[in-house]
Amino acid sequence: MITVERISDLHKIRKDLPPPVGIVPTMGFLHAGHLSLVEKAAEECRSVVVSIYVNPTQFGPQEDFGSYPRDIPMDLALLEKHGVDLVWIPQSEEMYPPGFQTWVEVDELSRVLEGEKRPGHFKGVATIVTKLFTAVEPDKAYFGQKDAQQTLVIKRLVLDLNLPVEIVVCPTKREDDGLAMSSRNVYLNPDERKSAPVLYRALMAAEVAFSEGESDANQLRELMLKIIQSEPLATVDYVSCADVETLQELSGPINEALLSLAIRFGNTRLIDNLMIGN
Repeated sequence: MITVERISDLHKIRKDLPPPVGIVPTMGFLHAGHLSLVEKAAEECRSVVVSIYVNPTQFGPQEDFGSYPRDIPMDLALLEKHGVDLVWIPQSEEMYPPGFQTWVEVDELSRVLEGEKRPGHFKGVATIVTKLFTAVEPDKAYFGQKDAQQTLVIKRLVLDLNLPVEIVVCPTKREDDGLAMSSRNVYLNPDERKSAPVLYRALMAAEVAFSEGESDANQLRELMLKIIQSEPLATVDYVSCADVETLQELSGPINEALLSLAIRFGNTRLIDNLMIGN
């Protein structure tokens, strides 16, 4: 496994990697969810590149950029065991050189849900992903379903800009109690950690209700909301039943939907989602 920081060094190594080349973009502090993406990339590609970069432009001014968990030595040890060919650890002075003023934005998909609650977040995501794809020139890129809106934004970006990258979305990896794996789970104190699986319980309750004939979007949202509100430590940011392509909120009878929610436990904000009817 080769580790590089500079884009010039990345280019030197990249030209000798046998195709197809898969990339797994990460912000580090890797867990089993990230590693499942790496394993999928290794199954489908002859060469696997992993990027590790905590991208400052996707964090709001009151968010956790400074405290976001980082452990590069741990990450490299894990990736070494999983047969990764190249690890790129971009440096901010190259990603955002002095006077940086060029941005990529996916308009409508970035306005709702996470985009509404975290203004500018997807502008930062779309820009950094475009830069990663431009530098690495991968054949495939691997993302987790836990960040469902992000995957839709990136798919739209790739389509609109005619980028020759196949986006592969992999299932959400969960703890035994259903909590979606996330680097931010480390922020939870013991009581909050016990409460956090309420996100999954709410999603599963709505899925069961849908499978048993409840097709009204408002009722499904209300069911999820009631379950979240039954947990004293949980504070609702949003609960959504949205169109699977546009992410616009649905009402009345539905055939399919993306159920998603963002919930706070103290200072920790967690997201999760589930597709129904597809």
